[in-house]
Amino acid sequence: MYDELFKKLSNSKFRSKFKLKDKEKAYITEKGLDTIKSHAMDFIAKRIAPAYIPNDGKQTPMRGHPVFIAQHACAVCCRGCIEKWHNIPKGCELTSKQQEYLVNVIMEWIKRQ
Repeated sequence: MYDELFKKLSNSKFRSKFKLKDKEKAYITEKGLDTIKSHAMDFIAKRIAPAYIPNDGKQTPMRGHPVFIAQHACAVCCRGCIEKWHNIPKGCELTSKQQEYLVNVIMEWIKRQ
């Protein structure tokens, strides 16, 4: 289902440079995928889902959590990237279905790492 998206992302010089390091992989193993997914849901709901984000484009750190790294790798880091790569327009609050889709993309990328 995500193969075409990940193929396009892998052709992006910027997106393809993001990889999970041993530290992040150990964190995922320690916490478990359910907890990581819970973190992803929380980050998307609070940092990405609102219609207006004052610091859009700068709200997602480039490191510090496996989900942050995955967000950049999958173009789920800001509303501009989400609009460009996932065809979900800026300026309106994300539906629960859209949030679920973005979380699933993040989790699929993490599993593939």
